[in-house]
Amino acid sequence: MELFWKTALVLFLYFMVFYIIAQITRNNSIVDIGWGLGFAVAAVYSMLESGRFDLVSVVVSSVVIIWGMRLFYHILKRNLGKPEDYRYVAMRRNWEGKKPALQAFIRVFMLQMILMFIISIPVIAANANEMKYPVAWLYPGLIIWLIGFFFEVAGDAQLRRFKADVSNKGKVMKTGLWKFTRHPNYFGESVMWTGIFIMSIPKGMIYLTFISPVLITLLLVFVSGVPLLEKRYEGNIEYDEYKKRTSMFIPWFPGK
Repeated sequence: MELFWKTALVLFLYFMVFYIIAQITRNNSIVDIGWGLGFAVAAVYSMLESGRFDLVSVVVSSVVIIWGMRLFYHILKRNLGKPEDYRYVAMRRNWEGKKPALQAFIRVFMLQMILMFIISIPVIAANANEMKYPVAWLYPGLIIWLIGFFFEVAGDAQLRRFKADVSNKGKVMKTGLWKFTRHPNYFGESVMWTGIFIMSIPKGMIYLTFISPVLITLLLVFVSGVPLLEKRYEGNIEYDEYKKRTSMFIPWFPGK
């Protein structure tokens, strides 16, 4: 368990750096840029600290690093040079006169650090433990991860191209993967972490590692993903029609 607490300390220091930058720039949304990169940090540190480079450790760590770095680059490119995101502006307004810096530290940065640590448990376990179950679990897990990675990367790329076309301003994305699910990128993220959990099964600790895909899916579906995005479209007639025809999360054929 020592590797778990050491990785948690590294993540704490990592988030402290982002917190300090956020207070200097008065932009708490910088934490979004650090989200994906933090998982890569946890994967790299836990693998190097353990010194374990077997097949499961290397593959699980590698897919987390690939996903984390891609997400980091995607959000960095999208947010760099822009003002603080509207969600964090609203939080800052609500915290006025209530020690906003402390509120941000606890409710934004430390909360995300704790969530990141819990979601990272499979990759830390893959690096911490000897092989306990057949390595064959690695292969279906990798296939599932690749499916999820496709949904997230393709969904983000399709949305980016759609928004880049000025003729689509004010319109709702309804083609490509977005024809089958209103949130292909979030669905992909959930599927990826399910794959990472399955890949980590040979290292044991299933009673802990299963929490990772459950937590990320609950967050995406009920807390920070789908609800916040769909709230932005409340009252949008085109989006209301889109909702009636299109699955919220799991891809399915559109209705009529």
